[in-house]
Amino acid sequence: MSLPQIARVALDVPLRRFFDYRVADGESLSPTDIGYRVRVPFGAQQKIGILVELTTVSELSPEQLRPLAAVLRDLPPLPGDWFRLTEFCAAYYHAPPGQVMLSTLPARLRAISAAKVRQARQPVVDAAAQPAPELTSGQHAALAAIGDLEGGFRAYLLHGVTGSGKTEVYLRLIERALASGRQSLLLVPEINLTPQLEGRVAARFPTAGMVSLHSELGDAARSRNWRAALTGEARIVLGTRLAIFTPLPELGLIVVDEEHDASFKQQDGIRYSARDLAVFRARQGAIPIVLGSATPSLESWANATAKAGGGRYRLLELSERAVEGARLPAIRRVDTRVDKLQDGLSSALLQAIEKRLACGEQSLLFLNRRGYAPVLACAACGWTSHCHRCAANLVLHLSDHCLRCHHCGFQARVPKACPSCGNQDLSPFGRGTQRLEAVLAERFPRARIVRVDRDSASGRKQWEELVERIQRGDADVLVGTQMLAKGHDFPKLTLVGAVAPDAALFAADWRAPERLFAQLMQVAGRAGRADRPGEMLIQTQFPEHPLYAALARHDFPAFAAAQLAERRQAGFPPYAHQAMLRAEAPRMADALNFLSSARCCSSAGVDHGVSFYDPVPMRLSRRASLERGQLLVESPSRRALQRFLADWLPQLEAIKSPSRLRWHLEVDPLEF
Repeated sequence: MSLPQIARVALDVPLRRFFDYRVADGESLSPTDIGYRVRVPFGAQQKIGILVELTTVSELSPEQLRPLAAVLRDLPPLPGDWFRLTEFCAAYYHAPPGQVMLSTLPARLRAISAAKVRQARQPVVDAAAQPAPELTSGQHAALAAIGDLEGGFRAYLLHGVTGSGKTEVYLRLIERALASGRQSLLLVPEINLTPQLEGRVAARFPTAGMVSLHSELGDAARSRNWRAALTGEARIVLGTRLAIFTPLPELGLIVVDEEHDASFKQQDGIRYSARDLAVFRARQGAIPIVLGSATPSLESWANATAKAGGGRYRLLELSERAVEGARLPAIRRVDTRVDKLQDGLSSALLQAIEKRLACGEQSLLFLNRRGYAPVLACAACGWTSHCHRCAANLVLHLSDHCLRCHHCGFQARVPKACPSCGNQDLSPFGRGTQRLEAVLAERFPRARIVRVDRDSASGRKQWEELVERIQRGDADVLVGTQMLAKGHDFPKLTLVGAVAPDAALFAADWRAPERLFAQLMQVAGRAGRADRPGEMLIQTQFPEHPLYAALARHDFPAFAAAQLAERRQAGFPPYAHQAMLRAEAPRMADALNFLSSARCCSSAGVDHGVSFYDPVPMRLSRRASLERGQLLVESPSRRALQRFLADWLPQLEAIKSPSRLRWHLEVDPLEF
């Protein structure tokens, strides 16, 4: 008597195991069916899952096993390298494997009621490819160092100053991959960077079948593009962080642009780093990966410059701008202790704007704080516009006549009088992009002021319209957040002003200086062309600070060396490896009690060489009416930390806690 065939299925449920189902009598599945989506009963419902294994052994008796409802063969099965990637992600970030696997699929492919994915071929475009520009000596050297892509796994860190032509290097490598019959995956940190890059890739390779994958695509388009990648019809995939999980049967190259960007780290749900998973995927697939940035993450820089073992990454440098005659912008520090601010602006910056207006050139003022003012306050009684759901202030948005919390989304009308004492003279304190826009409009009434932030460009269409307007020259002064800092080409822009950068110099978060340097270097790179020299003015009370001194010299290596020396001395990453246990509950006492219990049940950490900090409230201690605490776990050994976390997790799940308490574990946290 033959044993019954059992299908092991991954489901999108918060349990760290797979589920067994009986294959119906008279039916038989083969190993080639592994990777197909399946429909199965789960409780009183039906769910879509993924067939991960066929076996004849189960912890349940045959009578207890429910039958598999259907195998969905409308798409090819998911390939083995996709399984290895998702299994590694689940293991490293200690997430339920079924949730990881199913969350990477387009929504339509996870829905019971969804129609089958249409099998539409990529359109063949009858267009001539845009000619490639002449390469600089630096680009030639970088491409020669990488070679023909056939040498197996190798990680390259392409460090190129802004405007040095990193994208052209990517395009030449994609060309090599296409010539060898391989697919390419190009990751970018944010959706706003995709339109410009899409245009360049499509113009260079009009018949290659390029698709995009990002969160602003509709369900149908995302499913079609994902399917085109899976079947090999799409030879180039351009996407944001979730695209790292795209199944690509003939993948030959991975590129991660702006690899330093924090947007590659998922901050909720399954908290993975797409950049780090990209390196793992390249290693497993024995293919090259190129990480590009003008300001690499310090972890990547350490991997490329470490003397021990010759460095895990090979460092490639592009030290000159690609356009002949183009120079890096001059960076000047304005000492605001001497040049007193008028409505947040120094006389030096105002004069520089006037000069650009007279020449018909554009200026950009960088202020990474949206809204009109960070807080509305009453001078009579001290009332402030505090969010009742968060440990944060409600930001004044004067154009919408509302107070808005940037953490939980709560919104209220601007009061006509103080809610506490009735005083009608309420005052905004501090500055956001809206207030800066108003100040500039009053100061320069003839200038066309354009504000670019999440309020003015909340969707891709609005963003593209704003960029087109700026590129046409229908704007004189731009006011923007970090949305304007990356990868955009504005030919008439010659002046950048950093309005209020000092707060990040002394922030509690030890990563703040790295982020500030990257932001300022990136936004400075928007200024200047060969025929229009660029300039950046930094308004600061600390003009001699080493960060600004390195920035003025465009000396990222010196800044990185100083930061890495500080981190080595302090025992911070990349010289230590961390995990953060966070808990949130209606009462802070409950959150901290859970974290204390977690610390007490972690005595095995001593044996693993793992150390603990004390449970403390998070910096934003209250969000959306929940009190939040955290417990930091640290080890000099990544392997030791991973072994400990695997042992610790079942103990955490066994802790009895209030029903409304929620907790999660994050490996390699970026936010503190």
